[in-house]
Amino acid sequence: MDNLIVEATKSSPWICFDAENRILEIKGKSYPENASEFFAPVFEWLKKYFASTQTAPTEVNLDIIYLNSSSSKAFLVLFDILEQAARNGHTVHVNWRYDEDDETALELGEEFMEDLEFVSFNLVKIQDR
Repeated sequence: MDNLIVEATKSSPWICFDAENRILEIKGKSYPENASEFFAPVFEWLKKYFASTQTAPTEVNLDIIYLNSSSSKAFLVLFDILEQAARNGHTVHVNWRYDEDDETALELGEEFMEDLEFVSFNLVKIQDR
């Protein structure tokens, strides 16, 4: 399966999904004009990835500096896909990285974590960015 790489822009995050190493990363700011359109290929890739891979652990690293409301909704869809994969036997570990001084990012990570039952979700404090 091919990797998915999306370069960051001023309003959209860098995305690097490495199928072979089972490491999926999203980093940066996310406030694209149309979040559902921007994330649609990401969701399609994820569905194919989980359909084609064994249940070996997948690591998801999220380092989000800012999300607008439509991107937050897109992340709910992302977490639904991850949760369904975990429910179906895949091991999924999410690392929600946040700046130690960013209370909003911490709270957002905690909110996302509350909705997940089968996904392992870690809040990772980053110091001195």
